[in-house]
Order: sequence, then structure tokens, then C-alpha cells
Amino acid sequence: MALHRRLVLTAALAAPTLARAEPAQAPRPATPLPAPLAEAARALPARRLPVPDTVSPALQRLIAGPYPPGWNAIPADAAGWRALQAVSAAAVEPHLPALRAALRVQVERSRIGGVPVFTVTPETLPPENRDRLLLHLHGGGYVLFPGESGAGEAMLMAAHGGFRCISVDYRMPPDHPFPAALEDTLAVWRTLCAQHDPRRMAIFGSSAGGGLTLATVLRARGERLPLPAAIAPGTPWVDLLGAGDTRQANAYVDNVLVADTGWVSGAARLYAAGRDPAEPLLSPINGDFAGFPPAILTSGTRDLLLSDTVRTHRKLRRAGVAAELQVFEGQSHAQFITPGVPETAEAFEEIGRFLAQHLL
Repeated sequence: MALHRRLVLTAALAAPTLARAEPAQAPRPATPLPAPLAEAARALPARRLPVPDTVSPALQRLIAGPYPPGWNAIPADAAGWRALQAVSAAAVEPHLPALRAALRVQVERSRIGGVPVFTVTPETLPPENRDRLLLHLHGGGYVLFPGESGAGEAMLMAAHGGFRCISVDYRMPPDHPFPAALEDTLAVWRTLCAQHDPRRMAIFGSSAGGGLTLATVLRARGERLPLPAAIAPGTPWVDLLGAGDTRQANAYVDNVLVADTGWVSGAARLYAAGRDPAEPLLSPINGDFAGFPPAILTSGTRDLLLSDTVRTHRKLRRAGVAAELQVFEGQSHAQFITPGVPETAEAFEEIGRFLAQHLL
């Protein structure tokens, strides 16, 4: 499984390799606070952060890894973003045959509602899940991992959760900014609802896929479409403006996204394409979660987007939604979708159990 551990998996906001990493930049200055709060801002002493011995050896190796090369290289134009997108796919695609074999899943390419999708089926589909279906929305800052390179998380869910999953290959910037991804996802959801009982379906995805999961429910509710029976947004990117305590507290602690000063800030602007990033369908944390289906959220203690996850969980709970939160020791952004790590199997088994409890 060493090969699979090297994959920075496919559906995360993982920093791709396009250019050699530059020296770490200073964190973006925080928004000025009124006195006396400005005086309470805490200056931290320089220190070395050890690798915790409270996680599996496989996860320790991930935690000990360096910052991804190119994490702070933001393309200057559309051509640069297309090149970055191509690099993200090329980094993953050669490993997909081995991943499919190791996880014992079959992947079929088709179209649903006119949108390209990948249907992932486990070798052994439990009888109780034969009429159940999960819709997967991949991550990558809304710009990376086109084609099957974005379906890795669906493969993990199929293998460890025992569900058939449909991964949406939605349109992405720079050619197709917001709301193209949301429109594609809704087109697939409408078609599935006409063919399947929505009480037997759930939606899941991590990072940008987690944000898109929540935006899809907001949009479906607004259009009076059936809602899924449950959702599983993993470390959801719900605030394109970058608010939240761990955007500062975990800056340069997270060894996947690293800091908001990296490429992800450019991806936010690219995706919004001039729209107000505070709009709820762009930043779902600003939406109304009343009436949402039960949700399970996943993050890690070093995740730059831990606050996005925690804030989403609390807002769901305040809205009266049954919501669970699992936070993994030592993990940076979306490291729970790394193949071959024991904590990955644990995460998806937990998500699978939650979904099974709420699907008809």
C-alpha cells in the first residue's frame, strides 16, 4: 500500500506540484480589531511542532511530510490555471488502476442529466445497500482533479462503506466558474431523484466537495427538489472569505493547504468570478440550514479548515439538524482520504455507519 499512501488524494484541496515551493511567506495580516481586542491578539513564540506518537505509523509519515511544492504559486492567468489543472490530473491518473484493484471497486464512465459521471461499485455490495446510492462531489478548490482523477474519494467510500457511488465530473474554472459546478450537480440530482427514491440517497464530498454538498442542499431546497436522506461534508470549504479561528491558528501547521496565502486564495477568486464571495451558494456558512438532512462532518486537529467544519457543525445543530462531528488526531486538510492509512478506513466506516442509519 506504499504506492497508495503517496497519493495526495484526488478529491481534496491538496496543493498540486506546478512550481518549486518558495520560502514560506508570513501569514496574511488579520483584520484590524478595535481596542481593547487588538491588544489581546496573542503573539506566539517560535517553536518546533513534533510529529504526534498518538496516531498510526502511516499517518505519522504523512504528518512529517514537507509542504507541497507549489502550494503558494498562484497562476497569473487562465492558461496557468489550465496547466495546474492538467498537472493535478496527471499526478493521480497513473495510480488509479492500482487503487481500483487494491480497493476492489469497479468504475464505469457515463452521463447523467447530460453531465459526465463515474459510477463506482464495490466488488461486494451488501444486500441492505443494493437500493441505496451516494452522490459524490470531489474537491480540489473547484478547479483541480478533472475526470476520473476526482473520483478517488468515491472509491474509498465504496470500498470501506459498501455503497454504490456516483462521482460527478462537474465543470470547473477557469472556463466554467460559479455556478457551473452547482448547475451540473443539480442536473445529476434531479435525474437521480426521478429514477430513485431520495430517501435512499445521500450526498458527500470533501473540501470544495463538502462546500458544494451544502450548496447543493441549499439550492435543491430553494427549488423545492427532494433532499437527500443524509449528507457527509468532509472538511467543507464553506467560507471563501477565509474567516474562522483555525485559518490563523493552523496556518503553517497544516501541511496540505499550508495557509490562506497559497493557491487556494486564488482559487476562491477564480471560482467566484466577480460574484460576492459571501453569497450563501458560494459560502454556505452564510446560508439557512433549517430543514437540512442529518449530517456527519469530518476534519483533523491540524486542518486549516477545522474552523469551517466546526462552524458548520454548530450552525447545523442550532438549526435543529442531527449532526455529528469526527475530528482526527494530527491530520491536516483532508488527510483522512489518503489510501492505505488506518485512520482512512476508520473515517469512511464511521461515515458509512452514519449514512446507513439515516437511509431507508
